[in-house]
Amino acid sequence: MKHLLKMLDLSTEEITEILDLADQLKYELKHNIPHPHLKGKTLGMIFQKASTRTRVSFETGMYQLGGYPLFLSSNDLQIGRGEPVQDTARVLSRYLSGIMIRTFEQKEVEDLAKYGNIPIINGLTDFCHPCQVLADLMTIREFKGKLAGLKMCFIGDGNNMANSLIVGGLKTGMSVSIACPKDYQPPKEILDFAAGYGDKFEMTESPMQAAKDADVILTDVWASMGQEGEAEKRRKAFAGYQVNDELMAVAKADAMVLHCLPAHREEEITEKVFEEHAKEIFEEAENRLHAQKAVMVKLMA
Repeated sequence: MKHLLKMLDLSTEEITEILDLADQLKYELKHNIPHPHLKGKTLGMIFQKASTRTRVSFETGMYQLGGYPLFLSSNDLQIGRGEPVQDTARVLSRYLSGIMIRTFEQKEVEDLAKYGNIPIINGLTDFCHPCQVLADLMTIREFKGKLAGLKMCFIGDGNNMANSLIVGGLKTGMSVSIACPKDYQPPKEILDFAAGYGDKFEMTESPMQAAKDADVILTDVWASMGQEGEAEKRRKAFAGYQVNDELMAVAKADAMVLHCLPAHREEEITEKVFEEHAKEIFEEAENRLHAQKAVMVKLMA
């Protein structure tokens, strides 16, 4: 494991190792046990998309590991003014121990890894969100005690979250069912991957069918960053794809609900369902810190 670019690159064993290490680091933090695995290391954090959780969790995590995080907005970099990614990668590789980037195009992340010689961590692209899904898997395992054999259900847009959840869920032995409108399905690359798991994967336009007997239900905003101009169009397309009491009634009685946040209450999820599952959702948010620390240790220690 040289980088974390997308869930497709990780083996089942690598995912399990990250989750096990994340559990250990969480335990050590809760019990005030120092773990300065990255003492003397520097992480450059490139943000071309704004974020609350990504910046705070990576920055805090790097400090807790004994390293130094360096925030770099698009205004701080020549890459935002036309410098080729390959040149930025070569220069930053001479200054930093690793790079986390949160951006739009997956190719930009892949190019940083191709032309640089330090670990690259994908903090989010339009194609995938591996750090969030590692935190989701960590949270599911905490609450359910296992991953293999569970049914994961995703309701909403076939976006970066859906892409990474499909891959992460299937690779860890879960069955995955997603419900999304016909025009908002995941890309062919993800569907081709999922086809290899046979009846472990289901895609439908019916939220009720997807949620039937689910152990965990996940959702995301209907209009992601950069899609604000089509928000009204998306609200119409996703009407009926809300996580609410009616949908929860067909899932298992002890089903979890997760949301990667920020949540638009009364759109993709009702206020009632959100608050009933707030403990799980905010534990999920905290686990971004622990899962990302595990990734940084695996790549940079």
